[in-house]
Amino acid sequence: MRNPAAIAAPKGVSPELPDHDAGRPTRAPGEARPVTARTAFLLLAMVVVLWGINWPIMKVGVAAIPPLWFGVLRLAIGALVLFLVLIATGRFTAPARGDLSIVASVGLLQMAGFLGLVNVALLHVGAGRSAVLAYTTPLWVVPGAALFLGERATAPKLVGVALGLAGIAMLFSPAAVDWSSGEAMLGNALLMIAAVLWAIAILHVRGHRWRLTPLQLAPWQLLIGLPLLAAIALWVEGVPRIQWSGAVIAILVYNGALATALCYWAAVTVTRALPAVTTSLSLLCVPVVGLLSSALSLGEPLEPPLLLGCGLILAGAALVNLADQRRL
Repeated sequence: MRNPAAIAAPKGVSPELPDHDAGRPTRAPGEARPVTARTAFLLLAMVVVLWGINWPIMKVGVAAIPPLWFGVLRLAIGALVLFLVLIATGRFTAPARGDLSIVASVGLLQMAGFLGLVNVALLHVGAGRSAVLAYTTPLWVVPGAALFLGERATAPKLVGVALGLAGIAMLFSPAAVDWSSGEAMLGNALLMIAAVLWAIAILHVRGHRWRLTPLQLAPWQLLIGLPLLAAIALWVEGVPRIQWSGAVIAILVYNGALATALCYWAAVTVTRALPAVTTSLSLLCVPVVGLLSSALSLGEPLEPPLLLGCGLILAGAALVNLADQRRL
């Protein structure tokens, strides 16, 4: 998945990848230089694959671990790994006063909120379908940016939103979802709410002036989301009962260390080395990989309404991203 642990993006950048350098002419103290283009493309391919195949992995994970506690453990592992990385590379520092608001909004909305809702939704919705609905986020950013940031909703953006909404309508049609199933409708609704929470975080990032780099703030954002998600998990699910096994531990390590910490570092690195349009459009491959890997590993059917809805949503998101690049 996009990973829900990846930070929302400022103007013209993929929702997963904030281009911190676009808003600041100099690098922060200790910030590494961009990698070569070849290395960046390899990292980008790695991120797409690791985030994409994580959707069926998460589906298996929430069947073995209560979904909210699964999110708590993922945030904890990801924060620990990122803190260790920053300490080892000499880039560890406490958030600047001016960054506290972005730490709070991204940590609570995108880290805790998005991840918690997605994990619960995966109990009732297929992993591939969940990946597609989660990537509707760019569509909700367009009206929000027009209302709250004064950004003009250009014709290409409006066409992109219309295509995306048509895709969502297709995914919610009687041919694609069982309207008589309360659990199915709940899961789909939670995914849409999660996408909106992510969009709200993006809107805040677009108007925020970053003092530290996204990588330096990421473990703090994961950390601040922990108490809220843990409190909700304790209230809703109680004390977790987990049947520990090698597979369960591997799923947690994959989600915390790889899909969260490693992919977040790689995503930020790629953003600094490649054009924003390249990363934005390439990361739209994540739900495609999620859809295909879920079909291969979990046997989820690739039905025509799902494929058509996916195509319309991704086409709309791509058009919105391209319109953003032309505006910059």
